Amino acid sequence: MINVIKNKVLLFISFVFLALIAIFIYQRIASEQSMVRGEKSYTVKKQLIKETLALSGELDAEEKITLRFQSSGLLTWVGVKEGDYVKKYQGIASQDKQELEKNLKKYLNSYMKSRWDFETKRDENDIKNIGGLSQDLREAAIRTLDKAQFDLDNAVLDVELKDIALKYAYLYSPIEGIVTKVDSPFAGVYITPTQAEFEIINPKTIYFSATADQTDVIKIEPGTTGKITFDSYPDEKIDGTVDKISFSPITGETGTVYEVKINFNKKLNDKLRLAMTGDVEFEISQGKEMLVVPSNFIKVDSNKTDKYVFRDINGKKVKTVIKTGEVINSETEVISGLVEGDRITN
Repeated sequence: MINVIKNKVLLFISFVFLALIAIFIYQRIASEQSMVRGEKSYTVKKQLIKETLALSGELDAEEKITLRFQSSGLLTWVGVKEGDYVKKYQGIASQDKQELEKNLKKYLNSYMKSRWDFETKRDENDIKNIGGLSQDLREAAIRTLDKAQFDLDNAVLDVELKDIALKYAYLYSPIEGIVTKVDSPFAGVYITPTQAEFEIINPKTIYFSATADQTDVIKIEPGTTGKITFDSYPDEKIDGTVDKISFSPITGETGTVYEVKINFNKKLNDKLRLAMTGDVEFEISQGKEMLVVPSNFIKVDSNKTDKYVFRDINGKKVKTVIKTGEVINSETEVISGLVEGDRITN
């Protein structure tokens, strides 16, 4: 008898235990299903919406130059190295002037010879003072004078070119800035124009160069302010102002995009480097309170004109036609068809 009672008690306890486990599992499943439904539903409410525009870009500079010699020659002096800061009109490098000066003198001699030859032939072929010349002889005399004139003109050009080369044998910087490239840092080597390039960038003229496509560029204008965040300094936000927008699109791009030049507060100036990338965000419109829903909840009817959502009414999905207004970022304004507090679902 005692064993029978004990078995019934154990059976009852086991039943209760299994029932508790079943209740726990049911509640867990119900909770998970509720969470899933929550992710696919939204309670309509009024929000303060601001329209923003984000553009990507990189650092550029208005004053940046690449200096090079106009002719080959012996590099006799290099006055800068990478990282140096140079002043405007400061000397950078120089070629050997002796060879250039001798070349200039040589071509001056050739010019004098050509000039004397020209004057001699002019006197010998002065057709105004020679009578009784046939037409053939007269034309030959004119051709001789023309050829002498051409030779003289070429001699003049040679002298001028050598004079220019002599002047260009000394490089100076037309801007102030940092020397960022020196191809030939040592004197005493024979160089061609492309083997001795000097690049200088003025850090005071750096700006953020962003690109905007034709649908976004119309939303901003010179004077529009925004916040710039550089990828290298994600925790720093810098105030920026649109300085100008290019009139013609950037060439070489797949779409129609325009350059937007943005000046900014250079508090990070010592840390910034040319071509650093980042993003700028503009607030296009002031915030205003409106009834909005996430745009992904809105569907379009087969007629391509009516828009609708599914309202959740007592657990049932009810198709509800709505009228929409502005689309701002990922939110769409609802003008009619819904009221605050309605619950919509996908």
